[in-house]
Amino acid sequence: TTRHNYLSTQNFESNPLRTSMCIIFFKFDPRPASKNAYRLILAANRDEFYNRPSKAADFWGTNNEILSGLDLEYGKEGGSWLGINKRGKLAGITNYLESHSNPDAQGRGFLVSNYLTDKDQDSYSYLKKVSLEGHLYNGFNLITAEFRAKQDVVCYYGNRGSPEPIHLKAAGIYGLSNSLLDTPWKKLLRGKRHFSSVVDDQTLSCDGLVQELLGVLNNEELNSPDPAQESHGDGYSKPMLQALSAVCVRSPDYGTRTNTVILIDAEGNVTFTERTMRDRDTSNWRTSSFNFKLDA
Repeated sequence: TTRHNYLSTQNFESNPLRTSMCIIFFKFDPRPASKNAYRLILAANRDEFYNRPSKAADFWGTNNEILSGLDLEYGKEGGSWLGINKRGKLAGITNYLESHSNPDAQGRGFLVSNYLTDKDQDSYSYLKKVSLEGHLYNGFNLITAEFRAKQDVVCYYGNRGSPEPIHLKAAGIYGLSNSLLDTPWKKLLRGKRHFSSVVDDQTLSCDGLVQELLGVLNNEELNSPDPAQESHGDGYSKPMLQALSAVCVRSPDYGTRTNTVILIDAEGNVTFTERTMRDRDTSNWRTSSFNFKLDA
Protein backbone atom coordinates (compact mmCIF):
# COMPACT_ATOMS: atom_id res chain seq x y z
CA THR A 1 0.00 0.00 0.00
CA THR A 2 1.33 3.44 -0.86
CA ARG A 3 0.39 6.60 0.98
CA HIS A 4 -1.67 7.56 -2.07
CA ASN A 5 -4.31 5.13 -0.84
CA TYR A 6 -4.75 6.61 2.60
CA LEU A 7 -7.90 8.49 1.71
CA SER A 8 -11.20 7.67 0.15
CA THR A 9 -14.21 9.73 -0.81
CA GLN A 10 -16.03 8.25 2.15
CA ASN A 11 -13.36 9.59 4.49
CA PHE A 12 -13.82 13.04 3.08
CA GLU A 13 -17.61 12.91 2.92
CA SER A 14 -17.81 12.01 6.61
CA ASN A 15 -15.36 14.73 7.60
CA PRO A 16 -15.52 18.51 7.56
CA LEU A 17 -13.44 19.00 4.42
CA ARG A 18 -16.10 20.09 1.96
CA THR A 19 -14.17 22.38 -0.29
CA SER A 20 -10.74 23.27 -1.52
CA MET A 21 -7.62 23.77 0.51
CA CYS A 22 -4.82 25.68 -1.18
CA ILE A 23 -1.29 26.91 -0.60
CA ILE A 24 0.34 30.10 -1.88
CA PHE A 25 3.96 31.24 -1.76
CA PHE A 26 4.91 34.68 -3.03
CA LYS A 27 7.80 37.09 -3.17
CA PHE A 28 6.75 40.73 -3.23
CA ASP A 29 9.30 43.33 -4.33
CA PRO A 30 7.42 46.51 -5.21
CA ARG A 31 10.44 48.42 -6.53
CA PRO A 32 12.99 45.89 -7.71
CA ALA A 33 16.48 47.36 -7.95
CA SER A 34 17.30 45.37 -11.07
CA LYS A 35 15.44 45.57 -14.36
CA ASN A 36 15.71 41.79 -14.48
CA ALA A 37 14.00 41.38 -11.10
CA TYR A 38 10.34 40.63 -10.53
CA ARG A 39 7.82 42.74 -8.66
CA LEU A 40 5.91 39.55 -7.91
CA ILE A 41 6.75 35.85 -8.01
CA LEU A 42 3.80 33.71 -6.95
CA ALA A 43 3.38 29.94 -6.87
CA ALA A 44 0.10 28.36 -5.76
CA ASN A 45 -1.68 25.02 -5.54
CA ARG A 46 -5.40 24.38 -5.58
CA ASP A 47 -6.46 21.22 -3.75
CA GLU A 48 -9.96 19.98 -4.50
CA PHE A 49 -12.12 16.92 -5.07
CA TYR A 50 -11.16 15.58 -8.49
CA ASN A 51 -14.79 15.42 -9.60
CA ARG A 52 -15.67 19.04 -8.76
CA PRO A 53 -16.35 20.75 -12.09
CA SER A 54 -13.97 23.60 -12.93
CA LYS A 55 -12.83 25.60 -15.93
CA ALA A 56 -9.12 25.88 -16.64
CA ALA A 57 -7.55 29.35 -16.64
CA ASP A 58 -8.51 31.63 -19.50
CA PHE A 59 -9.45 35.24 -20.12
CA TRP A 60 -13.00 36.31 -19.27
CA GLY A 61 -14.95 39.42 -18.28
CA THR A 62 -16.46 42.20 -20.35
CA ASN A 63 -13.32 42.84 -22.40
CA ASN A 64 -11.47 39.59 -21.77
CA GLU A 65 -9.54 41.53 -19.15
CA ILE A 66 -9.58 38.93 -16.33
CA LEU A 67 -7.49 35.76 -16.29
CA SER A 68 -8.36 32.94 -13.89
CA GLY A 69 -9.70 29.45 -13.52
CA LEU A 70 -13.38 29.26 -12.58
CA ASP A 71 -15.47 27.06 -10.34
CA LEU A 72 -18.39 25.40 -12.15
CA GLU A 73 -19.91 23.72 -9.08
CA TYR A 74 -23.69 24.23 -8.89
CA GLY A 75 -24.42 27.38 -6.90
CA LYS A 76 -20.74 28.41 -6.93
CA GLU A 77 -20.37 28.98 -10.68
CA GLY A 78 -18.08 31.88 -11.46
CA GLY A 79 -16.11 31.82 -8.24
CA SER A 80 -12.33 31.51 -8.42
CA TRP A 81 -9.34 30.70 -6.24
CA LEU A 82 -6.67 32.83 -7.95
CA GLY A 83 -6.70 35.39 -10.74
CA ILE A 84 -5.34 38.62 -12.19
CA ASN A 85 -6.68 41.30 -14.50
CA LYS A 86 -5.00 43.50 -17.08
CA ARG A 87 -5.42 46.56 -14.86
CA GLY A 88 -3.01 45.02 -12.34
CA LYS A 89 -5.45 43.64 -9.77
CA LEU A 90 -4.66 40.20 -8.38
CA ALA A 91 -6.44 38.06 -5.78
CA GLY A 92 -5.95 34.64 -4.24
CA ILE A 93 -7.82 32.74 -1.53
CA THR A 94 -7.11 29.79 0.72
CA ASN A 95 -9.60 28.09 3.00
CA TYR A 96 -9.02 27.89 6.74
CA LEU A 97 -8.73 24.37 8.14
CA GLU A 98 -11.40 24.03 10.81
CA SER A 99 -13.51 21.30 12.31
CA HIS A 100 -16.97 22.51 11.38
CA SER A 101 -18.21 24.30 8.30
CA ASN A 102 -21.60 25.79 7.53
CA PRO A 103 -23.05 24.23 4.37
CA ASP A 104 -25.26 27.31 3.89
CA ALA A 105 -22.41 29.84 4.06
CA GLN A 106 -21.68 32.12 1.11
CA GLY A 107 -19.32 30.86 -1.59
CA ARG A 108 -15.79 32.07 -0.86
CA GLY A 109 -14.65 31.93 -4.49
CA PHE A 110 -16.78 34.97 -5.29
CA LEU A 111 -14.50 37.03 -3.03
CA VAL A 112 -11.79 36.60 -5.70
CA SER A 113 -14.04 37.12 -8.74
CA ASN A 114 -15.78 40.15 -7.25
CA TYR A 115 -12.47 41.88 -6.54
CA LEU A 116 -11.20 41.26 -10.07
CA THR A 117 -14.38 42.71 -11.60
CA ASP A 118 -14.62 45.67 -9.20
CA LYS A 119 -13.46 48.88 -10.89
CA ASP A 120 -13.85 51.21 -7.90
CA GLN A 121 -12.33 49.79 -4.72
CA ASP A 122 -8.63 49.49 -4.02
CA SER A 123 -7.25 46.34 -2.41
CA TYR A 124 -7.49 47.59 1.19
CA SER A 125 -10.97 49.12 0.85
CA TYR A 126 -12.24 45.92 -0.70
CA LEU A 127 -10.87 43.83 2.18
CA LYS A 128 -12.30 46.31 4.69
CA LYS A 129 -15.73 45.76 3.16
CA VAL A 130 -15.21 41.97 3.13
CA SER A 131 -14.16 42.05 6.80
CA LEU A 132 -17.56 43.50 7.74
CA GLU A 133 -19.21 40.49 6.12
CA GLY A 134 -16.60 37.92 7.21
CA HIS A 135 -19.07 36.12 9.50
CA LEU A 136 -21.16 35.11 6.48
CA TYR A 137 -18.41 32.78 5.25
CA ASN A 138 -16.62 29.69 6.41
CA GLY A 139 -12.97 30.29 7.29
CA PHE A 140 -10.81 31.90 4.59
CA ASN A 141 -7.67 33.92 3.90
CA LEU A 142 -7.78 36.47 1.11
CA ILE A 143 -4.89 38.25 -0.60
CA THR A 144 -5.70 41.29 -2.76
CA ALA A 145 -3.08 43.23 -4.68
CA GLU A 146 -2.65 46.05 -7.18
CA PHE A 147 0.33 46.41 -9.47
CA ARG A 148 0.31 49.97 -10.80
CA ALA A 149 2.81 52.17 -12.59
CA LYS A 150 3.37 54.31 -9.48
CA GLN A 151 2.83 51.88 -6.63
CA ASP A 152 2.39 48.18 -5.89
CA VAL A 153 0.20 47.17 -2.94
CA VAL A 154 -0.52 43.77 -1.37
CA CYS A 155 -3.10 43.36 1.41
CA TYR A 156 -4.31 40.42 3.48
CA TYR A 157 -7.39 39.56 5.50
CA GLY A 158 -8.34 36.32 7.26
CA ASN A 159 -11.78 36.03 8.83
CA ARG A 160 -10.43 33.82 11.63
CA GLY A 161 -7.76 36.34 12.61
CA SER A 162 -7.52 40.08 13.20
CA PRO A 163 -10.72 42.02 12.42
CA GLU A 164 -8.73 44.52 10.34
CA PRO A 165 -7.05 43.84 6.99
CA ILE A 166 -3.31 44.49 6.84
CA HIS A 167 -1.00 46.07 4.28
CA LEU A 168 2.05 43.92 3.55
CA LYS A 169 4.34 46.93 3.45
CA ALA A 170 7.66 45.10 3.60
CA ALA A 171 9.16 43.49 0.53
CA GLY A 172 9.79 39.84 1.26
CA ILE A 173 8.69 36.24 0.94
CA TYR A 174 5.33 35.19 2.34
CA GLY A 175 3.49 31.90 2.70
CA LEU A 176 -0.21 31.19 3.10
CA SER A 177 -1.65 27.77 3.77
CA ASN A 178 -4.84 26.85 5.63
CA SER A 179 -4.22 28.93 8.72
CA LEU A 180 -3.43 32.64 9.04
CA LEU A 181 -0.66 34.27 6.98
CA ASP A 182 2.78 32.78 7.68
CA THR A 183 1.51 30.40 10.40
CA PRO A 184 4.53 28.09 10.81
CA TRP A 185 3.05 24.75 9.80
CA LYS A 186 5.72 22.29 8.70
CA LYS A 187 4.39 22.12 5.12
CA LEU A 188 4.48 25.90 4.87
CA LEU A 189 7.98 26.21 6.32
CA ARG A 190 9.40 23.49 4.08
CA GLY A 191 7.65 24.84 0.97
CA LYS A 192 8.78 28.37 1.77
CA ARG A 193 12.40 27.30 2.13
CA HIS A 194 12.21 25.49 -1.20
CA PHE A 195 10.48 28.47 -2.83
CA SER A 196 13.08 30.89 -1.40
CA SER A 197 16.01 28.87 -2.73
CA VAL A 198 14.45 28.93 -6.22
CA VAL A 199 13.61 32.64 -6.35
CA ASP A 200 17.05 33.55 -5.01
CA ASP A 201 18.71 31.83 -7.99
CA GLN A 202 19.60 34.75 -10.26
CA THR A 203 20.79 32.46 -13.06
CA LEU A 204 17.34 31.12 -13.97
CA SER A 205 15.61 32.22 -17.16
CA CYS A 206 11.90 33.02 -17.00
CA ASP A 207 11.05 29.53 -18.28
CA GLY A 208 13.56 27.96 -15.93
CA LEU A 209 12.06 29.82 -12.96
CA VAL A 210 8.56 28.62 -13.87
CA GLN A 211 9.73 25.00 -14.14
CA GLU A 212 11.57 25.14 -10.81
CA LEU A 213 8.51 26.66 -9.10
CA LEU A 214 6.32 23.90 -10.51
CA GLY A 215 8.77 21.54 -8.84
CA VAL A 216 8.20 23.33 -5.52
CA LEU A 217 4.45 22.91 -5.94
CA ASN A 218 4.64 19.21 -6.77
CA ASN A 219 6.54 18.08 -3.69
CA GLU A 220 4.50 15.18 -2.27
CA GLU A 221 6.70 14.67 0.79
CA LEU A 222 4.62 14.37 3.97
CA ASN A 223 5.32 16.84 6.78
CA SER A 224 3.70 14.96 9.61
CA PRO A 225 3.23 14.68 12.46
CA ASP A 226 2.63 18.41 12.84
CA PRO A 227 0.83 19.28 16.09
CA ALA A 228 0.22 22.86 14.93
CA GLN A 229 -1.66 21.71 11.85
CA GLU A 230 -3.39 18.84 13.65
CA SER A 231 -4.75 21.19 16.33
CA HIS A 232 -6.80 22.88 13.59
CA GLY A 233 -8.12 19.60 12.26
CA ASP A 234 -10.05 18.25 15.22
CA GLY A 235 -12.60 15.89 13.67
CA TYR A 236 -10.41 15.01 10.70
CA SER A 237 -9.04 11.49 10.46
CA LYS A 238 -5.33 11.01 11.11
CA PRO A 239 -4.70 9.72 7.55
CA MET A 240 -6.47 12.78 6.14
CA LEU A 241 -4.37 15.20 8.16
CA GLN A 242 -1.27 13.28 7.12
CA ALA A 243 -2.16 13.63 3.44
CA LEU A 244 -2.90 17.33 3.91
CA SER A 245 0.58 17.82 5.41
CA ALA A 246 2.22 17.68 1.96
CA VAL A 247 2.63 20.75 -0.25
CA CYS A 248 1.22 18.62 -3.09
CA VAL A 249 -1.70 16.62 -1.69
CA ARG A 250 -2.35 13.23 -3.25
CA SER A 251 -5.21 10.78 -2.60
CA PRO A 252 -7.57 8.75 -4.79
CA ASP A 253 -10.43 11.26 -4.85
CA TYR A 254 -8.99 14.53 -3.56
CA GLY A 255 -5.77 16.44 -3.91
CA THR A 256 -3.76 19.04 -5.80
CA ARG A 257 -5.51 19.64 -9.13
CA THR A 258 -3.96 22.90 -10.28
CA ASN A 259 -0.51 24.52 -10.07
CA THR A 260 -0.25 28.21 -10.94
CA VAL A 261 2.84 30.40 -11.32
CA ILE A 262 2.47 34.17 -11.84
CA LEU A 263 5.44 36.44 -12.59
CA ILE A 264 5.25 40.23 -12.93
CA ASP A 265 8.48 41.88 -14.02
CA ALA A 266 9.76 45.43 -13.53
CA GLU A 267 8.16 46.57 -16.81
CA GLY A 268 4.71 45.15 -16.02
CA ASN A 269 4.99 42.04 -18.20
CA VAL A 270 2.95 39.18 -16.79
CA THR A 271 3.70 35.49 -17.28
CA PHE A 272 0.83 33.29 -16.06
CA THR A 273 1.37 29.52 -16.19
CA GLU A 274 -1.27 27.00 -15.14
CA ARG A 275 -0.76 23.23 -14.96
CA THR A 276 -4.10 21.52 -14.44
CA MET A 277 -5.25 17.92 -14.08
CA ARG A 278 -7.37 16.49 -16.88
CA ASP A 279 -10.20 13.96 -16.61
CA ARG A 280 -9.65 13.35 -12.87
CA ASP A 281 -6.43 11.57 -13.81
CA THR A 282 -3.36 12.32 -11.67
CA SER A 283 -1.10 11.25 -14.56
CA ASN A 284 -2.79 13.47 -17.17
CA TRP A 285 -1.99 17.20 -17.03
CA ARG A 286 -2.25 20.17 -19.36
CA THR A 287 -0.04 23.26 -19.13
CA SER A 288 -1.21 26.62 -20.45
CA SER A 289 0.82 29.83 -20.56
CA PHE A 290 -0.40 33.40 -20.97
CA ASN A 291 1.75 36.49 -21.52
CA PHE A 292 0.51 40.07 -21.48
CA LYS A 293 1.44 43.55 -20.33
CA LEU A 294 -0.44 45.36 -17.60
CA ASP A 295 -2.52 48.35 -18.67
CA ALA A 296 -1.95 49.90 -15.25
